[in-house]
Amino acid sequence: MNGSRPPENMPPQAPSAQREGIAGWVDRRLPVISGFRKEYIDFPMPRNLNGLWNFGAILCAVLVIMLASGIFLAMNYTPTTAGAFASVEMIERQLPGGWMLRAIHVTGASLFMAALYIHLFRGLYYGSYKQPREILWLSGLGLLLLTMVTAFAGYVLPWGQMSYWGADVAGKAVGAVPLIGPTLEHVMEGSDQLGDIFIHRFFVLHFLLAFTIVAIVVLHVAALHVPGPNNPTGRPVPARETVPFHPYYTTKDLTGIVLFALVFVALAFLWPGLLSEPANYRPANPMHTPADIEPEWYFLPFYGMLQSVPSKFGGLVASAGAVLILFAVPWLDRSPIRSARFRPACRIGLAGLVVAFVLMGLVGRHHAAGGWMTVGRLATLYYFGYFLVLLPLCARREMRGPAA
Repeated sequence: MNGSRPPENMPPQAPSAQREGIAGWVDRRLPVISGFRKEYIDFPMPRNLNGLWNFGAILCAVLVIMLASGIFLAMNYTPTTAGAFASVEMIERQLPGGWMLRAIHVTGASLFMAALYIHLFRGLYYGSYKQPREILWLSGLGLLLLTMVTAFAGYVLPWGQMSYWGADVAGKAVGAVPLIGPTLEHVMEGSDQLGDIFIHRFFVLHFLLAFTIVAIVVLHVAALHVPGPNNPTGRPVPARETVPFHPYYTTKDLTGIVLFALVFVALAFLWPGLLSEPANYRPANPMHTPADIEPEWYFLPFYGMLQSVPSKFGGLVASAGAVLILFAVPWLDRSPIRSARFRPACRIGLAGLVVAFVLMGLVGRHHAAGGWMTVGRLATLYYFGYFLVLLPLCARREMRGPAA
Protein backbone atom coordinates (compact mmCIF):
# COMPACT_ATOMS: atom_id res chain seq x y z
CA MET A 1 0.00 0.00 0.00
CA ASN A 2 2.74 2.43 1.02
CA GLY A 3 4.78 1.58 -2.11
CA SER A 4 1.94 2.64 -4.38
CA ARG A 5 1.77 6.15 -2.96
CA PRO A 6 3.80 8.93 -4.59
CA PRO A 7 6.48 10.66 -2.54
CA GLU A 8 5.13 13.47 -0.44
CA ASN A 9 7.57 16.02 -1.90
CA MET A 10 6.49 15.36 -5.53
CA PRO A 11 4.18 18.10 -6.87
CA PRO A 12 0.76 16.90 -7.88
CA GLN A 13 0.41 16.30 -11.63
CA ALA A 14 -2.10 18.43 -13.48
CA PRO A 15 -5.02 16.56 -14.94
CA SER A 16 -4.53 15.64 -18.61
CA ALA A 17 -7.50 17.80 -19.53
CA GLN A 18 -5.73 20.83 -18.06
CA ARG A 19 -2.36 19.85 -19.55
CA GLU A 20 -3.71 19.33 -23.08
CA GLY A 21 -6.61 21.73 -23.03
CA ILE A 22 -10.18 21.24 -24.12
CA ALA A 23 -9.10 20.18 -27.62
CA GLY A 24 -7.11 17.28 -26.21
CA TRP A 25 -9.98 16.23 -23.95
CA VAL A 26 -12.40 16.17 -26.88
CA ASP A 27 -9.95 14.47 -29.24
CA ARG A 28 -9.38 11.56 -26.87
CA ARG A 29 -13.11 10.88 -26.85
CA LEU A 30 -13.88 11.83 -30.48
CA PRO A 31 -10.67 11.92 -32.56
CA VAL A 32 -11.83 14.56 -35.00
CA ILE A 33 -8.82 16.85 -34.67
CA SER A 34 -6.20 14.11 -34.92
CA GLY A 35 -8.15 12.50 -37.77
CA PHE A 36 -8.31 15.78 -39.65
CA ARG A 37 -4.59 16.32 -39.14
CA LYS A 38 -3.80 12.83 -40.39
CA GLU A 39 -6.00 13.06 -43.51
CA TYR A 40 -5.64 16.74 -44.50
CA ILE A 41 -2.39 18.06 -43.03
CA ASP A 42 0.12 15.21 -42.72
CA PHE A 43 -1.41 13.10 -45.51
CA PRO A 44 1.44 12.04 -47.86
CA MET A 45 1.06 13.27 -51.43
CA PRO A 46 3.20 12.53 -54.49
CA ARG A 47 5.39 15.51 -55.21
CA ASN A 48 4.93 15.30 -59.01
CA LEU A 49 1.21 16.16 -59.28
CA ASN A 50 0.48 18.71 -62.01
CA GLY A 51 -2.20 21.37 -62.35
CA LEU A 52 -4.90 18.89 -63.42
CA TRP A 53 -5.01 17.68 -59.83
CA ASN A 54 -6.21 21.15 -58.76
CA PHE A 55 -9.67 20.56 -60.17
CA GLY A 56 -10.78 18.36 -57.28
CA ALA A 57 -10.32 21.28 -54.87
CA ILE A 58 -11.86 23.66 -57.41
CA LEU A 59 -14.96 21.48 -57.66
CA CYS A 60 -15.33 21.48 -53.87
CA ALA A 61 -15.04 25.27 -53.75
CA VAL A 62 -17.63 25.77 -56.51
CA LEU A 63 -19.96 23.26 -54.85
CA VAL A 64 -19.93 25.30 -51.64
CA ILE A 65 -20.71 28.46 -53.62
CA MET A 66 -23.55 26.72 -55.47
CA LEU A 67 -25.11 25.46 -52.23
CA ALA A 68 -24.89 28.84 -50.51
CA SER A 69 -26.33 30.80 -53.44
CA GLY A 70 -28.95 28.12 -54.15
CA ILE A 71 -30.33 28.22 -50.61
CA PHE A 72 -30.88 31.99 -50.80
CA LEU A 73 -32.46 31.69 -54.25
CA ALA A 74 -34.78 28.93 -53.07
CA MET A 75 -36.06 31.19 -50.27
CA ASN A 76 -37.47 33.58 -52.88
CA TYR A 77 -38.51 31.14 -55.63
CA THR A 78 -42.11 30.13 -56.35
CA PRO A 79 -42.37 26.59 -57.82
CA THR A 80 -45.51 27.09 -59.91
CA THR A 81 -46.00 27.69 -63.60
CA ALA A 82 -47.71 31.00 -62.84
CA GLY A 83 -45.09 32.24 -60.37
CA ALA A 84 -41.76 30.68 -61.37
CA PHE A 85 -40.73 33.13 -64.08
CA ALA A 86 -42.08 36.11 -62.13
CA SER A 87 -40.19 35.07 -58.99
CA VAL A 88 -36.92 34.81 -60.95
CA GLU A 89 -37.53 38.28 -62.36
CA MET A 90 -38.24 39.56 -58.86
CA ILE A 91 -34.98 38.05 -57.59
CA GLU A 92 -33.00 39.76 -60.33
CA ARG A 93 -34.74 43.14 -60.29
CA GLN A 94 -36.09 43.74 -56.78
CA LEU A 95 -34.28 41.56 -54.26
CA PRO A 96 -31.16 43.35 -52.92
CA GLY A 97 -28.17 41.54 -54.36
CA GLY A 98 -30.46 39.04 -56.07
CA TRP A 99 -28.99 39.67 -59.52
CA MET A 100 -25.56 38.82 -58.14
CA LEU A 101 -26.76 35.63 -56.45
CA ARG A 102 -28.38 34.39 -59.64
CA ALA A 103 -25.34 35.34 -61.75
CA ILE A 104 -23.12 33.39 -59.36
CA HIS A 105 -25.45 30.38 -59.40
CA VAL A 106 -25.85 30.28 -63.19
CA THR A 107 -22.12 30.76 -63.82
CA GLY A 108 -21.28 28.23 -61.13
CA ALA A 109 -23.41 25.58 -62.84
CA SER A 110 -21.53 25.96 -66.14
CA LEU A 111 -18.08 26.15 -64.58
CA PHE A 112 -18.80 23.22 -62.26
CA MET A 113 -19.60 21.07 -65.29
CA ALA A 114 -16.50 22.35 -67.12
CA ALA A 115 -14.26 21.50 -64.15
CA LEU A 116 -15.98 18.12 -63.82
CA TYR A 117 -15.25 17.26 -67.47
CA ILE A 118 -11.59 18.23 -67.01
CA HIS A 119 -11.44 16.16 -63.80
CA LEU A 120 -12.91 13.20 -65.71
CA PHE A 121 -10.43 13.61 -68.56
CA ARG A 122 -7.55 13.59 -66.09
CA GLY A 123 -8.79 10.29 -64.67
CA LEU A 124 -9.00 8.77 -68.14
CA TYR A 125 -5.58 10.05 -69.23
CA TYR A 126 -3.65 8.95 -66.16
CA GLY A 127 -5.55 5.70 -65.54
CA SER A 128 -6.98 6.72 -62.18
CA TYR A 129 -9.76 4.15 -62.63
CA LYS A 130 -7.41 1.16 -62.33
CA GLN A 131 -6.95 -1.10 -59.33
CA PRO A 132 -7.13 -0.27 -56.42
CA ARG A 133 -9.13 2.90 -57.24
CA GLU A 134 -12.25 1.39 -58.80
CA ILE A 135 -14.52 2.66 -56.00
CA LEU A 136 -13.01 6.13 -56.40
CA TRP A 137 -13.82 6.03 -60.12
CA LEU A 138 -17.35 4.67 -59.66
CA SER A 139 -18.22 7.20 -56.95
CA GLY A 140 -16.92 9.98 -59.21
CA LEU A 141 -19.16 8.79 -62.04
CA GLY A 142 -22.06 8.69 -59.60
CA LEU A 143 -21.33 12.34 -58.89
CA LEU A 144 -21.33 13.04 -62.63
CA LEU A 145 -24.79 11.48 -63.05
CA LEU A 146 -26.21 13.29 -60.02
CA THR A 147 -24.75 16.58 -61.21
CA MET A 148 -26.25 16.17 -64.67
CA VAL A 149 -29.71 15.44 -63.27
CA THR A 150 -29.39 18.34 -60.83
CA ALA A 151 -28.25 20.69 -63.60
CA PHE A 152 -31.17 19.71 -65.85
CA ALA A 153 -33.65 20.17 -63.01
CA GLY A 154 -32.18 23.60 -62.32
CA TYR A 155 -32.39 24.51 -66.01
CA VAL A 156 -36.14 23.87 -65.93
CA LEU A 157 -36.88 26.02 -62.87
CA PRO A 158 -36.75 29.55 -64.42
CA TRP A 159 -39.64 28.44 -66.66
CA GLY A 160 -38.54 30.46 -69.65
CA GLN A 161 -39.01 29.39 -73.24
CA MET A 162 -35.93 27.14 -73.32
CA SER A 163 -36.74 25.72 -69.90
CA TYR A 164 -40.21 24.66 -71.01
CA TRP A 165 -39.29 23.26 -74.40
CA GLY A 166 -36.16 21.58 -73.07
CA ALA A 167 -38.35 19.77 -70.55
CA ASP A 168 -40.78 18.91 -73.36
CA VAL A 169 -38.00 17.34 -75.46
CA ALA A 170 -36.70 15.39 -72.45
CA GLY A 171 -40.19 14.13 -71.65
CA LYS A 172 -40.76 12.92 -75.23
CA ALA A 173 -37.34 11.20 -75.23
CA VAL A 174 -38.23 9.35 -72.02
CA GLY A 175 -41.63 8.48 -73.48
CA ALA A 176 -39.89 6.75 -76.42
CA VAL A 177 -38.66 3.91 -74.17
CA PRO A 178 -40.53 0.75 -75.21
CA LEU A 179 -43.23 -0.59 -72.89
CA ILE A 180 -42.45 1.58 -69.84
CA GLY A 181 -41.84 4.88 -71.64
CA PRO A 182 -45.34 6.38 -71.24
CA THR A 183 -45.36 5.44 -67.55
CA LEU A 184 -41.94 7.00 -66.99
CA GLU A 185 -43.03 10.15 -68.81
CA HIS A 186 -46.15 10.41 -66.66
CA VAL A 187 -44.11 9.93 -63.47
CA MET A 188 -41.69 12.61 -64.66
CA GLU A 189 -44.34 15.15 -65.64
CA GLY A 190 -47.00 14.25 -63.08
CA SER A 191 -49.87 14.90 -65.48
CA ASP A 192 -50.77 14.97 -69.16
CA GLN A 193 -49.01 18.30 -69.64
CA LEU A 194 -46.14 20.26 -68.14
CA GLY A 195 -47.59 22.16 -65.22
CA ASP A 196 -47.42 22.85 -61.51
CA ILE A 197 -46.83 19.21 -60.52
CA PHE A 198 -43.90 18.93 -62.88
CA ILE A 199 -42.15 22.12 -61.82
CA HIS A 200 -42.74 21.41 -58.11
CA ARG A 201 -41.25 17.92 -58.47
CA PHE A 202 -38.18 19.24 -60.24
CA PHE A 203 -37.72 21.97 -57.64
CA VAL A 204 -37.71 19.35 -54.85
CA LEU A 205 -35.44 17.09 -56.93
CA HIS A 206 -32.98 19.92 -57.59
CA PHE A 207 -32.82 20.88 -53.92
CA LEU A 208 -32.58 17.30 -52.63
CA LEU A 209 -29.92 16.15 -55.08
CA ALA A 210 -27.70 19.11 -54.23
CA PHE A 211 -27.25 17.77 -50.69
CA THR A 212 -27.01 14.20 -51.95
CA ILE A 213 -24.03 15.33 -54.01
CA VAL A 214 -22.36 16.59 -50.82
CA ALA A 215 -22.77 13.15 -49.25
CA ILE A 216 -21.28 11.40 -52.29
CA VAL A 217 -18.39 13.88 -52.30
CA VAL A 218 -17.56 12.76 -48.74
CA LEU A 219 -17.59 9.13 -49.94
CA HIS A 220 -15.48 10.07 -52.96
CA VAL A 221 -12.83 11.77 -50.80
CA ALA A 222 -12.80 8.81 -48.40
CA ALA A 223 -12.30 6.45 -51.35
CA LEU A 224 -9.33 8.61 -52.41
CA HIS A 225 -7.66 8.54 -49.01
CA VAL A 226 -7.68 4.74 -48.69
CA PRO A 227 -5.39 3.90 -51.67
CA GLY A 228 -3.95 7.41 -51.94
CA PRO A 229 -3.89 9.60 -55.05
CA ASN A 230 -2.59 8.50 -58.43
CA ASN A 231 0.21 10.50 -60.08
CA PRO A 232 1.22 11.42 -63.65
CA THR A 233 3.60 8.44 -64.00
CA GLY A 234 1.02 5.94 -62.76
CA ARG A 235 3.71 4.17 -60.74
CA PRO A 236 3.67 3.71 -56.96
CA VAL A 237 5.51 6.55 -55.24
CA PRO A 238 8.00 5.69 -52.46
CA ALA A 239 7.73 7.57 -49.17
CA ARG A 240 10.86 9.62 -49.90
CA GLU A 241 9.12 11.14 -52.95
CA THR A 242 6.06 12.35 -51.04
CA VAL A 243 5.33 15.61 -49.26
CA PRO A 244 2.66 16.42 -46.64
CA PHE A 245 -0.59 17.80 -47.99
CA HIS A 246 -0.10 20.98 -45.95
CA PRO A 247 1.46 23.38 -46.76
CA TYR A 248 2.52 22.12 -50.19
CA TYR A 249 -0.80 21.21 -51.74
CA THR A 250 -3.00 23.54 -49.73
CA THR A 251 -1.09 26.48 -51.25
CA LYS A 252 -1.12 24.86 -54.70
CA ASP A 253 -4.88 24.24 -54.53
CA LEU A 254 -5.48 27.75 -53.21
CA THR A 255 -3.55 29.20 -56.15
CA GLY A 256 -5.66 27.16 -58.57
CA ILE A 257 -8.87 28.28 -56.87
CA VAL A 258 -7.84 31.94 -57.11
CA LEU A 259 -7.07 31.62 -60.83
CA PHE A 260 -10.36 29.81 -61.39
CA ALA A 261 -12.15 32.53 -59.40
CA LEU A 262 -10.85 35.15 -61.83
CA VAL A 263 -12.47 33.27 -64.71
CA PHE A 264 -15.61 32.84 -62.61
CA VAL A 265 -15.90 36.55 -61.85
CA ALA A 266 -15.18 37.57 -65.45
CA LEU A 267 -17.94 35.32 -66.80
CA ALA A 268 -20.45 36.15 -64.07
CA PHE A 269 -20.12 39.94 -64.12
CA LEU A 270 -18.42 40.94 -67.39
CA TRP A 271 -19.68 38.46 -69.99
CA PRO A 272 -22.84 36.88 -68.55
CA GLY A 273 -24.33 36.51 -72.03
CA LEU A 274 -21.82 33.80 -72.91
CA LEU A 275 -23.49 31.33 -70.54
CA SER A 276 -27.15 32.31 -70.90
CA GLU A 277 -29.77 31.72 -73.57
CA PRO A 278 -31.67 34.88 -74.66
CA ALA A 279 -34.85 32.90 -75.32
CA ASN A 280 -34.97 31.88 -71.67
CA TYR A 281 -35.53 35.51 -70.67
CA ARG A 282 -39.03 35.19 -72.13
CA PRO A 283 -41.75 33.38 -70.14
CA ALA A 284 -42.69 29.85 -71.23
CA ASN A 285 -45.28 29.77 -74.00
CA PRO A 286 -46.63 26.30 -74.88
CA MET A 287 -48.24 27.76 -78.01
CA HIS A 288 -44.99 29.05 -79.53
CA THR A 289 -42.13 26.67 -80.28
CA PRO A 290 -38.68 28.34 -80.51
CA ALA A 291 -36.90 28.03 -83.83
CA ASP A 292 -33.87 26.39 -82.19
CA ILE A 293 -34.36 24.22 -79.10
CA GLU A 294 -31.07 23.26 -77.52
CA PRO A 295 -29.84 22.49 -74.00
CA GLU A 296 -26.98 24.12 -72.11
CA TRP A 297 -23.54 23.69 -73.66
CA TYR A 298 -22.53 20.87 -71.31
CA PHE A 299 -25.41 18.70 -72.57
CA LEU A 300 -24.84 19.45 -76.27
CA PRO A 301 -22.63 16.36 -77.00
CA PHE A 302 -25.33 14.05 -75.66
CA TYR A 303 -28.00 16.05 -77.48
CA GLY A 304 -25.94 15.62 -80.66
CA MET A 305 -25.92 11.85 -80.12
CA LEU A 306 -29.66 11.89 -79.52
CA GLN A 307 -30.21 13.60 -82.87
CA SER A 308 -27.63 11.64 -84.87
CA VAL A 309 -29.30 8.26 -84.37
CA PRO A 310 -32.34 7.80 -86.66
CA SER A 311 -34.47 6.11 -83.98
CA LYS A 312 -35.61 8.27 -81.09
CA PHE A 313 -35.17 5.37 -78.69
CA GLY A 314 -31.81 4.51 -80.25
CA GLY A 315 -30.67 8.09 -79.74
CA LEU A 316 -31.73 7.91 -76.09
CA VAL A 317 -29.79 4.66 -75.65
CA ALA A 318 -26.70 6.20 -77.28
CA SER A 319 -26.76 9.39 -75.20
CA ALA A 320 -27.37 7.48 -71.94
CA GLY A 321 -24.83 4.82 -72.92
CA ALA A 322 -22.18 7.50 -73.45
CA VAL A 323 -22.16 8.04 -69.68
CA LEU A 324 -22.94 4.49 -68.56
CA ILE A 325 -20.07 2.99 -70.55
CA LEU A 326 -17.65 4.92 -68.35
CA PHE A 327 -18.65 2.66 -65.44
CA ALA A 328 -17.17 -0.32 -67.31
CA VAL A 329 -13.82 1.32 -68.12
CA PRO A 330 -11.87 -0.30 -65.22
CA TRP A 331 -12.78 -3.71 -66.67
CA LEU A 332 -12.46 -2.78 -70.35
CA ASP A 333 -8.90 -1.56 -69.84
CA ARG A 334 -6.93 -4.39 -68.18
CA SER A 335 -3.50 -3.07 -69.10
CA PRO A 336 -0.92 -2.97 -66.27
CA ILE A 337 0.22 0.42 -67.57
CA ARG A 338 -1.78 3.24 -66.01
CA SER A 339 -0.71 6.54 -67.53
CA ALA A 340 -1.34 7.36 -71.18
CA ARG A 341 2.04 9.08 -71.02
CA PHE A 342 3.52 5.61 -71.62
CA ARG A 343 0.76 4.39 -73.97
CA PRO A 344 1.20 6.08 -77.38
CA ALA A 345 -1.80 4.43 -79.05
CA CYS A 346 -4.13 5.26 -76.16
CA ARG A 347 -2.78 8.80 -75.99
CA ILE A 348 -3.62 9.39 -79.65
CA GLY A 349 -6.97 7.63 -79.21
CA LEU A 350 -7.82 9.78 -76.20
CA ALA A 351 -7.04 12.93 -78.19
CA GLY A 352 -9.46 11.65 -80.82
CA LEU A 353 -12.04 11.05 -78.09
CA VAL A 354 -11.83 14.70 -77.04
CA VAL A 355 -12.23 15.79 -80.68
CA ALA A 356 -15.22 13.47 -81.10
CA PHE A 357 -16.83 14.86 -77.92
CA VAL A 358 -16.42 18.43 -79.17
CA LEU A 359 -17.76 17.51 -82.61
CA MET A 360 -20.84 15.92 -81.04
CA GLY A 361 -21.40 19.16 -79.18
CA LEU A 362 -21.23 21.09 -82.46
CA VAL A 363 -23.65 18.61 -83.99
CA GLY A 364 -26.07 19.30 -81.14
CA ARG A 365 -25.57 23.03 -81.68
CA HIS A 366 -26.40 22.69 -85.39
CA HIS A 367 -29.25 20.20 -84.80
CA ALA A 368 -27.64 17.42 -86.87
CA ALA A 369 -28.70 19.08 -90.10
CA GLY A 370 -27.04 18.35 -93.46
CA GLY A 371 -23.42 17.27 -93.20
CA TRP A 372 -23.53 17.58 -89.42
CA MET A 373 -25.65 14.41 -89.33
CA THR A 374 -22.78 12.43 -90.89
CA VAL A 375 -20.26 14.07 -88.57
CA GLY A 376 -22.43 13.20 -85.57
CA ARG A 377 -22.73 9.55 -86.54
CA LEU A 378 -19.00 9.18 -87.16
CA ALA A 379 -18.16 10.92 -83.89
CA THR A 380 -20.63 8.70 -82.01
CA LEU A 381 -19.12 5.55 -83.54
CA TYR A 382 -15.63 6.70 -82.61
CA TYR A 383 -16.68 7.54 -79.05
CA PHE A 384 -17.97 4.04 -78.38
CA GLY A 385 -15.20 2.47 -80.47
CA TYR A 386 -12.56 4.00 -78.22
CA PHE A 387 -13.95 2.27 -75.13
CA LEU A 388 -15.17 -0.99 -76.68
CA VAL A 389 -12.39 -1.62 -79.23
CA LEU A 390 -9.28 0.52 -78.76
CA LEU A 391 -8.87 0.19 -74.98
CA PRO A 392 -9.26 -3.62 -74.89
CA LEU A 393 -6.92 -4.08 -77.88
CA CYS A 394 -4.25 -1.81 -76.39
CA ALA A 395 -4.54 -3.61 -73.05
CA ARG A 396 -4.11 -7.02 -74.72
CA ARG A 397 -0.97 -5.85 -76.50
CA GLU A 398 0.48 -4.14 -73.46
CA MET A 399 -0.12 -7.12 -71.16
CA ARG A 400 2.52 -8.97 -73.17
CA GLY A 401 5.13 -6.33 -72.30
CA PRO A 402 6.58 -5.04 -69.00
CA ALA A 403 4.29 -2.96 -66.81
CA ALA A 404 5.03 0.71 -66.41
